[in-house]
Amino acid sequence: APGTEPRYAAGCTVSVIIPTKNRPRDLSLVVQSLFEQTVRVSEVVIVDQSESDEGRVLVQSQFDESSRSGSSDVELRYIQDQSISGGAEARNYAMQIATGEIWLFLDDDVYLEPDFVERLLGAYDADPEATGVSGIITNYSAPAWSFRLWSGLFERGSFRDERQPIYWNADRLRNSKAIRVQRFGGGLMSFRADAIRGLRFDENLRGVCDGEDVDFCMQMKPRNPRLLIAPGARLIHNQSPSGRLQDHWVRRQSRASVFLYNKHWRRGIKDRLCFFWLLTGYAAVVSFS
Repeated sequence: APGTEPRYAAGCTVSVIIPTKNRPRDLSLVVQSLFEQTVRVSEVVIVDQSESDEGRVLVQSQFDESSRSGSSDVELRYIQDQSISGGAEARNYAMQIATGEIWLFLDDDVYLEPDFVERLLGAYDADPEATGVSGIITNYSAPAWSFRLWSGLFERGSFRDERQPIYWNADRLRNSKAIRVQRFGGGLMSFRADAIRGLRFDENLRGVCDGEDVDFCMQMKPRNPRLLIAPGARLIHNQSPSGRLQDHWVRRQSRASVFLYNKHWRRGIKDRLCFFWLLTGYAAVVSFS
């Protein structure tokens, strides 16, 4: 109607879900970037597994300051519980209390460009059939040619990750239309709440574990989800060293690959051949490194 504000994604409300542990400064930065958005979210649900309450104090002060200035009516739901172990369990907890029509999952060490949420919701508007929309990480540079050669040779079938080349070409794709993919990264993915209600992240994955985001997307497969990456929805991933595994990439990636193969991709001869070929690639890296 004339005189009303633009309504993105049919006026949907947005709940931001952030699991965090021992990263109070990083958490404060992502909250700051949420307050700087051209389209405000409805609520922020933070599940904090930290030993101290430094993160809670910092975030609460940011919300209090915003409230005093009259610039925000975003609701804060802050849960601090050290008994929660890992991002999977934290996200499941948050989904039980989130009230928005779109759930946006963010890592605690990202920083959003000011129009991130607006661009994300714009992608839902442009494609009403979209089940979920993710953004793009702008500070991931292309790896060495040797890794790209290895990846192109040994990652086949379900094990090929179409997300990374999109991130590597973030600048070139800035104004591109949304790109359909099969999986999202857990640090910047959103879904229509009704499409994922009842699904859960696998709580057998404790602590830091690669693959939980792909596993969640694979659980949606029977529902034939339409997943899109919107290159205009952009953020920086600061990759905080706190709580991050320092394992060799082969160990981390192979562990995730075995988990996903056993749970989702052990369906036929093609999957088995692709998995065997990938293991051959890992063995080659270990042998020559």
